[in-house]
Amino acid sequence: MKPHPAHFVVIIGGACAGSEAAAQLARRGIYSAVFDQKALPYGKIEDGLPKWHIKLRDKEERKIDEKLSSPYVHFVPLTKLGRDIEFQEIRSWKPSAILLANGAWRDRPLPIEGIDQYVGKGLYYQNPFVEWFNHYHEPDYQGPQCEIQDGAIVIGGGLASLDVVKILMLETTLRALRKRGYKTNLFELEQKGIPRVLEKLGVRWEELGLKGCTLFYRRRVIDMPISPVPPNATPERMQKVYEVRKKILANFQRDYLFHFQECAAPVDKIVEGDRLAGIVFRKTKIVDGKIHYIPDSDFAVRAPLTISSIGSIPEPIPGITSTGELYKIKDPETGQLEEYEDVFALGNAVTGRGNIRESELHARKVVRHVMDQFLGWTEADYQQLQHLLESDGEALDRFAGQKRLLNVEHLNGLFEKVRALQRRVGYDGDYQRWVQQHRPVRLEELLKQRGEWHETAEE
Repeated sequence: MKPHPAHFVVIIGGACAGSEAAAQLARRGIYSAVFDQKALPYGKIEDGLPKWHIKLRDKEERKIDEKLSSPYVHFVPLTKLGRDIEFQEIRSWKPSAILLANGAWRDRPLPIEGIDQYVGKGLYYQNPFVEWFNHYHEPDYQGPQCEIQDGAIVIGGGLASLDVVKILMLETTLRALRKRGYKTNLFELEQKGIPRVLEKLGVRWEELGLKGCTLFYRRRVIDMPISPVPPNATPERMQKVYEVRKKILANFQRDYLFHFQECAAPVDKIVEGDRLAGIVFRKTKIVDGKIHYIPDSDFAVRAPLTISSIGSIPEPIPGITSTGELYKIKDPETGQLEEYEDVFALGNAVTGRGNIRESELHARKVVRHVMDQFLGWTEADYQQLQHLLESDGEALDRFAGQKRLLNVEHLNGLFEKVRALQRRVGYDGDYQRWVQQHRPVRLEELLKQRGEWHETAEE
């Protein structure tokens, strides 16, 4: 495609929010460069959504592929902000705007002094743990390494923590069954639930010798954010939300046989040698929605493994100020950063939540603001540009100047900077071929090759 005067936007992150932003920009003839830290731009669809979500994963990744295949979108894989290129260097390019769609990849630290020195020594955080679970079956996997243990502690209370306890229970049960010569697979266990599969195999849970993991939550069951609260909910509506939350947890426990302890907050660590050997909890009570610690209520829980699942936050970016855990945002609705009028954050980088639909909608809202208000580039402007591209150059130049479009010389310079980054990682610009070359081996494919796939395991 021959370059024409246009805006050019740099997008950091190519998953749900980043790809949606690129697609919205492309529809108005705005070029974008989409940087992603991984080889594939799927973010937590690939590394955070547990691998039993086969259909959802494939559907969302196809959507991302479609959005990033536009000729207006220039994909730059294996390029992380702060590692491979600095934020201020990108700003020196003078693009029309910069969008931060880099998600929330950093685990919120467990609030126990000195506990992080035991990461990999009895302690894991949720994000690397789920990434390991999703990929460890791959023959050439070289990512985070984790060791599953029965009787683990999980600290959390949201949907992500329920994924963690499911992973622990499915993995420990599957390994115990295989050790005794029984045949099943992860997908069958997840879909049918552990008790039904054991019943089919004629095995009692007690025969497996498993304790099961325990989820500890500092609030009550009814406070777990596993079912949303409608805006302006009445007391009667809130009571229904509470009942739904209790039912969701009960169903999870019925199907996956883990334990649950409410109103227990982690306050200290138990250490043996160079390993974390457990957690000291303090009982809590909830008064007017606030947590109150109960004096003299500490109790110790020893466990071979602790996994913290208390939320994810954006990684810090040198040159961008944060307020607490999130970037310093002037207006969450527009995503504009306080210190840079041309930099906007969108999706999980603002919301701090991993909801696919929320990320897409927030990205759409922010990008429309960027186009309509910040760039002053409307759909009517794009239609006029299309008309002028077929007419004389003088009118086009005059229009481009009025709309503050980047000229072709500036754009060619930007394209060359992008191509240099692409060449550095061996990307030749053929997006579909790159995806096929780097697509990971799926567990379901391996099971089918080995004749261990059950059709009932299909999601």
